[in-house]
Amino acid sequence: MAQFDSKSFNEKAFKYSVERVPNMKMNELKKSRVLAGNTDIDNAFTTQNGTAYARIAFKGLADGEAVNYDGQTDITASRTKTYEQGVVVVGRAKAWVESDFSYDITGGVDFMENVAQQVAEYKDGLDQETILAILDGIFAMNTGAKNKEFVQKHTFVTDGNMTATTLNTATNKACGANKKKFALVFMHSDVSTNLENLNLIEHLKFTDKNGVQRELDLGTWNGKLVVIDDYMPIKVVTAHYERAEASDEGALKVVESSATAGEINKADVTADISDIAANEYVVLVGEYTEYTSYCLGEGSFSYKDVGAKVPYEMSRDPKTNGGEDTLYTRQRKIFSPRGISYEKAVQASLSPTDEELANGKNWSLVCSGETRETDRTYIDHRAIAICKIVSRG
Repeated sequence: MAQFDSKSFNEKAFKYSVERVPNMKMNELKKSRVLAGNTDIDNAFTTQNGTAYARIAFKGLADGEAVNYDGQTDITASRTKTYEQGVVVVGRAKAWVESDFSYDITGGVDFMENVAQQVAEYKDGLDQETILAILDGIFAMNTGAKNKEFVQKHTFVTDGNMTATTLNTATNKACGANKKKFALVFMHSDVSTNLENLNLIEHLKFTDKNGVQRELDLGTWNGKLVVIDDYMPIKVVTAHYERAEASDEGALKVVESSATAGEINKADVTADISDIAANEYVVLVGEYTEYTSYCLGEGSFSYKDVGAKVPYEMSRDPKTNGGEDTLYTRQRKIFSPRGISYEKAVQASLSPTDEELANGKNWSLVCSGETRETDRTYIDHRAIAICKIVSRG
């Protein structure tokens, strides 16, 4: 519990106190260079009076086929196209209330440092939730051939646990030679535990102000920062039948009726095997948990703290519960995935909720913007160092 004197509350001093508390995950994100500044975004939200949403224009690459220079073939010219990216400001606010009585019964202990540290950690969590919601939205894109291609190429599914080769294979599928840009992996603790048991993860350590060394929920895998978060998406997949080969262990032959040993009646299969014909084979897969991990590359997110007019504020209520002080916090930040545009197709207010950020309808690969999709030129998906890994541990 904390006691504040709202009359003497110094917003700037409190902001400094919050920001000097080690903000572990955000600091490590910045060290990994996943978050990077963007001059065009800075200009849009400072010099051009952008407040909640902006569209950033940038030049396309010189491309097209060269002709044979032989003295008789005309040289053809092509034009570079302009691309556009939608960028949205995410605003979040929170308040905490503390009573005078809590101060009195502790003998006047000053909890300001503790509050500052908790606010820093809370804001760290908010930013991480925003990033994860955006990633959910990116991989929920399901309109347009190029968007679907991105989701397919940048999603890697393994039937078992992560292994020593999973990360390298997944990033290569997503970006080919550009896989060297990947710098960070978000994963559930169950996944990290499996990798730790294989001695593949080395945990980072932090020395606090008292000189005590503590192990963080952060480590490295193949030189890439690992951020462990139990709010990563998980899905429990119930027992079901899957297509199999006759030689697979436990395989059953599908028959229309009168199944004998080694066979199963199609009508007795509870899972949907409508695409499996009689005389094909299935195998029963037991219930398992499916984990989603995200791998991000250097500069994969443009980041800007737009700021709020009053980021921290105190309010005094002398009557309720014998007297209370309330701390209000506000923040407005941009986390814009490079090469992917926020289209604001489904957004009810000036700031998107996490649910709206996770809506695939709000996202699209950056393109030249022609009305017909067939006329558009899209950014090469291999330039976007973002991939999703689905595993069972």
